[in-house]
Amino acid sequence: MKVVVSIGGSVLAPDLDADRVADYADAIQSLDAQGHTLGTVVGGGPTARDYIGSARDLGANEIELDQLGIAVTRLNGRLLIAALDDRAAPTPAESYDEGREAIRRGDIPVLGGIVAAQTTDAVAAAFAEYVGADLLVYATSVPGVYDADPNEDDDATRFDELGASELVDVIADIEMDAGSSAPVDLLAAKIIQRSGIRTIVLDGTDPERVVRAVEDGEYEGSEILPEA
Repeated sequence: MKVVVSIGGSVLAPDLDADRVADYADAIQSLDAQGHTLGTVVGGGPTARDYIGSARDLGANEIELDQLGIAVTRLNGRLLIAALDDRAAPTPAESYDEGREAIRRGDIPVLGGIVAAQTTDAVAAAFAEYVGADLLVYATSVPGVYDADPNEDDDATRFDELGASELVDVIADIEMDAGSSAPVDLLAAKIIQRSGIRTIVLDGTDPERVVRAVEDGEYEGSEILPEA
């Protein structure tokens, strides 16, 4: 399969632990060895939030904050590239074209942020659509899609499966609450709906869960099903 794996910064490098990054590289290389064509997208996580918070206090505007966040995602991307060694493209792709060209060369592209006002959730969905991926996997700190923010509502229920249009509605309701935490953002959900790409959202704190989801179809999370 052609698979795009979106790795949240909070699960790849929550504290810049080299072993965690190496474990993720091992998981990606395992899928590569099984013959899958891969692309990866890396988020900024707590490091990006720390930088953005400090820059906001210093008076940076929202576009400047977005650019700072993009820079941090690419730093995280360089960590994954270092761990992937010669299987990865040598630098983070800064455009969808660069990422696709890396795949065509037989390399594994690592993308971070691309443009301001677009999260890496949306980058992953757009890149998956651009390269014609069969599967998009979001490895996040939340084990799936819930009908409410599980950090705020103890009665939140996880969806095992839901349609893409239902995902858009669920995420829109969650994002209405300021400060709430959705597993993917609304733009990503709309791109998933448009593209019809089968998508899995799972707890990515153990990289082997990504391998099992791709290889065996076994995961604890939510599957977003394409709609006719």
